[in-house]
Amino acid sequence: MFKIALIPLDERPCNLLFVPALGRMAKAEVITPPLELLGRKKTPGSIDGIHAWLKAQAPLVDGFIIAFDTLLYSGIVPSRLHYETLDTLQSRLAIIQEIKRDYPEKPLYGFSLIMRNPTYSNSDEEPDYYQHFGREIHRKGYIEHRMRLNIASAEEQSELAIIDKTLPKEHFEDYTHRRHVNLAMNQAIVNMVYEGTIDFLIIPQDDASPYGLTAVDQDVIRTAIVKHQVGLRVLMYPGADEVANTLLSRMLLKQRQQPLHVYVKYTSHGAPQLIPLYEDRPLHETVKYQIMAAGGRLVSSMSEAEIVLIVNAPPSKMLNASMAHQRSIEYNAFRNLPEAIETLTMALETKTKTLAVADVAYGNGADLEFISLLKQANLLFKLGGYAGWNTSSNTLGTAIPMALIRHAFGPSQAHLDFLGWRYAEDAGYCAFVRQETMPKLAALNLNYFQVDGVKGKVSSWIQESLEVFLATHINDDQHRVVIRDCWLPWNRMFEVGLEVYVDLPA
Repeated sequence: MFKIALIPLDERPCNLLFVPALGRMAKAEVITPPLELLGRKKTPGSIDGIHAWLKAQAPLVDGFIIAFDTLLYSGIVPSRLHYETLDTLQSRLAIIQEIKRDYPEKPLYGFSLIMRNPTYSNSDEEPDYYQHFGREIHRKGYIEHRMRLNIASAEEQSELAIIDKTLPKEHFEDYTHRRHVNLAMNQAIVNMVYEGTIDFLIIPQDDASPYGLTAVDQDVIRTAIVKHQVGLRVLMYPGADEVANTLLSRMLLKQRQQPLHVYVKYTSHGAPQLIPLYEDRPLHETVKYQIMAAGGRLVSSMSEAEIVLIVNAPPSKMLNASMAHQRSIEYNAFRNLPEAIETLTMALETKTKTLAVADVAYGNGADLEFISLLKQANLLFKLGGYAGWNTSSNTLGTAIPMALIRHAFGPSQAHLDFLGWRYAEDAGYCAFVRQETMPKLAALNLNYFQVDGVKGKVSSWIQESLEVFLATHINDDQHRVVIRDCWLPWNRMFEVGLEVYVDLPA
């Protein structure tokens, strides 16, 4: 059995549990550090403990997938809060050099995020001052970037003058100093690809935008990639929590020496040029990166492909799933969902192709109308890959690896269980139950960012509602999605933890 050591981006299910679940589809074992080493949200874990675990596992595994934000800072949120020096952080990279020196034949893949710069004021995952000045920090970086490019409007320059009078200097300096440290570490990690220590690297951009501090950092890293001539081994595109899925797929397909060909069809003509919420480039450019990074190859016709991927997206003006009731002509007249169903049905009839759906019609949840059509066509449990959660890249980086692994390694209970999990979480929770539960919180003096614990009354409400949703919208005569457990890992409503399996009634 192929065995992989994963240092996850943090302890949430999307980072800790998705990759092992995908590994089970290939009969591969993905091992992770003990939960107590990983910390929780803003509380750092044990970096020394994580390093010791990795060193102990190195002789026992066949490959490595490393989230450098955890290796260096102990997780995605601590990477935005730390006060580490460059010398300390540089010393933490030594373990990767040691492992590659001792086990040069074992593939070592990694990813390291460009620190995000949210457009809104909220300190849930940012420094405390971001609660009051987050929007101003983002706008200052955004406008100053546009000024350097000589494209800032007079109104933007006037806005910047006001921000400079109200934004405390120490907050902006603290924020940008940390960005500079993280940027320097990303440059050092790119250099490790050049030296041969890292075999393949992704630099994801979390909550990206075309202008601003994140875009400026991206330009610096791109310069390093070009300088070191590692552009085929270092990819940079929007994403975060899904990247380990992509690296797993790439590693597994590499072991089998089996590149797979993917044909992509969109539900609307303008969708390829849509810039999704929280991202910085046209959707099709990211789709190409995601397919390539996962070990696939994009082809232009269905006849050439092993994988047929439907990308469900509007031509413009993407909404969040919570606003689906306000959808406009972009979602109605400008998409053709029945034709997408026909494409999937036609591909299924060949009996040689794996079907996949990247449901990015909305941010932060699935398109329930499309889910309904999939059920009407009896396609829900015939898909090799499906996702519809959070950002467009989160979804693409789940649905694509899932379909590639399913095609390469065949049908399994593990695949059905992960498929059922996606329907329960992406469609059931993200697109429906979360909104249904929100009005109940006030009666318990709770809110979106503070519920009654990881396992409390709220998680019980969610499980009960999800079971009704699944019975109504997902299950059929041959498949029943069963929830074994439900929890709220960060004591908030944004994400849910689920343990799911698909029962096959006799």
